[in-house]
Amino acid sequence: MTKREFPQMKIYETTLGGRRLTFETGRLAELANGAVLVRYGETAVLVTATAAQKPRDGLDYFPLSVDFEERLYSVGRIPGSFLRREGRPSEKAVLASRLIDRPIRPLFPGDMRNDVAVAATVMSLAPDNAPEIPAMLGASLALSISDIPWAGPIAGVAVGLVDGNFVINPTAAQREASSLQLTVAGTAQKIVMIEAGASEIPEDTMFDAIMFAHGEIKKLCAFFSAIREEIGREKFEYAAFKFNDALYNALKENELGALRECLDTDDKNIREERLKALRGEIESKYAEDFPTVGADLGDVLYKLQKFVVRRWLLDENKRVDGRKLLEVRPLAAEVGILPRTHGSGLFTRGQTQVLTTCTLGTISDNQKLDNIFDEESKRYMHHYNFPSYSVGEARPSRSPGRREIGHGALAERALEPVIPPEADFPYSIRLVSEVLSSNGSTSQGSVCGSTLALMDAGVPIKAPVAGISCGLVTEGERWMTFADIQGLEDFYGDMDFKVAGTKAGITAIQMDLKIDGLTPEIIRSAFDITRDARYGILDDIMLPCIAKPRAELSEYAPKMITMNIDPDKIREVIGKGGSVIQKIVADTGAKIDIEDDGRVFIAAINRAACEKAESIIKAIVFEPKVGDMFLGKVTRVIPIGAFVEYAPGKEGMVHISKLENFRVAKVEDVLNVGDATWVKYLGIDEKGRHNLSRKDAVPQD
Repeated sequence: MTKREFPQMKIYETTLGGRRLTFETGRLAELANGAVLVRYGETAVLVTATAAQKPRDGLDYFPLSVDFEERLYSVGRIPGSFLRREGRPSEKAVLASRLIDRPIRPLFPGDMRNDVAVAATVMSLAPDNAPEIPAMLGASLALSISDIPWAGPIAGVAVGLVDGNFVINPTAAQREASSLQLTVAGTAQKIVMIEAGASEIPEDTMFDAIMFAHGEIKKLCAFFSAIREEIGREKFEYAAFKFNDALYNALKENELGALRECLDTDDKNIREERLKALRGEIESKYAEDFPTVGADLGDVLYKLQKFVVRRWLLDENKRVDGRKLLEVRPLAAEVGILPRTHGSGLFTRGQTQVLTTCTLGTISDNQKLDNIFDEESKRYMHHYNFPSYSVGEARPSRSPGRREIGHGALAERALEPVIPPEADFPYSIRLVSEVLSSNGSTSQGSVCGSTLALMDAGVPIKAPVAGISCGLVTEGERWMTFADIQGLEDFYGDMDFKVAGTKAGITAIQMDLKIDGLTPEIIRSAFDITRDARYGILDDIMLPCIAKPRAELSEYAPKMITMNIDPDKIREVIGKGGSVIQKIVADTGAKIDIEDDGRVFIAAINRAACEKAESIIKAIVFEPKVGDMFLGKVTRVIPIGAFVEYAPGKEGMVHISKLENFRVAKVEDVLNVGDATWVKYLGIDEKGRHNLSRKDAVPQD
């Protein structure tokens, strides 16, 4: 039997954030085009990159898939599902996949149609070393050393802000204390991806954090480039997508005026009708000279529309709908339009319209999480739905895709810094944004609608949040940024830079890019544009609609009381087999949740039921003091005394000698079962019994 050797195995080592970072190649997943095992402390992620040998026919896009695979064995856990194996990706896994996808996608050849799959499998996880950054770095190196055509490397880092200082790849404790959760990816020259959540961080501070991150990114890119030079494979030749240049040139010469007339409107429906008619005319007119016009026209018209939109912007400062570069589309805001929901807000920006509802629940309604991360539950949730009718299409509804999950997470991150803490507002909170009409920047519409719904529901948020996007077109060294992109500008532009925040600062960023990166000047311009637009949305539209959260919750929202009890008393409140708490719930109609630390959450449709349940629990857990007087009820009689329930669930005995000031021959001569009597609490004897006295509590003749 021959022992297998791995002569190609190599390990490359560096440091990141003060911790050891290694990349191993040549031992695992040998059949992939590129494979890297990334170790960051005790976190280990295997990243592979594979490509199909032939292009896929009939595609008008580059088919890239990125999967972030959670494995619960990485944290020593068995999945909680019935099958005891991992199922569909968790929300965090989907977001991690998007985090890797966005910076690597623009660097693939635009005319390649070979399927490329990147998979990052988390195999070991230490809490201080989050796996997303190692996965992104592994994807960059796996693609760089593979034979897959790609213009990397890129690198990415996370940045925190702790005690006024920027921290690279913060530890678990630092993440908890940080007011910033920023992820930046870039090449050695430019920034290609920004994702951030923040506690109202000023634009200047955010810019400095991005530049701080880029300093580390440059070092990593140089490290990867050296590895690629040493072991990188030659990139394979691919069959480039065939574009009909002759048809494009013919239409550009003869039909450009007609195409401009089609696009020159602020109404998406009118534009689509015009384009539909023009397409039919072109197919008939050019069918003889170009037999494949039907198959090629979609790509050709896309390129022509892109040419028109970009030339208008770059040469004439003209936008498709006639707006000025920094002008935001007409806005509208309404609240309280759905009477039975706990809160609702409708936000309209041009032909983009989002309706968000707010639902309040008890703490037991928190979302339970089963993933590799430390977070076990979520109290605040935001869900985003994008039905086909929002873009005028007839498609059946399906479960949320990665786009919907990503947009929902962005809005959730934007509002999270202003959500009141559980101690001040003991509710679980669910927001649902329904996109009713889409013509660009629906995620930022959902941010605005969410603020309206929260305030309409009476949630005491710290400050209102608004969101807006900034677009970009570039041509060589020329570039131009503009506010509030609509659908065509997103489709044919180079960037969608989304920024949400309050008047005090930024709470969330998500940047989608189609070019090879941004310069610092472009980033600063985007911050300036989105800040000014955000202020205008808040001051001119949202605050005049609802200036502050409503003073009272909706009559349909559960009323809540919180109290704290001694954790040692939890057993008494619950009772054997839950008998006590079930009786309280049955008697009051309240819902009761008890945490291990002694916090008790009482919820009911009306406050009176909450208060009744609260009084019962207080009676159960209270500790009587020697000398306290109680009006109790006799529950049992025995020869040596009577047992009296002096508080709900609490019983003590009055010894026969403590019934009267004179000698009592028989207990029944003084007390019988069901009698009410005053008793004085004497304390607990050596056997743990609660002793009472009647003669010291009842006035004597």
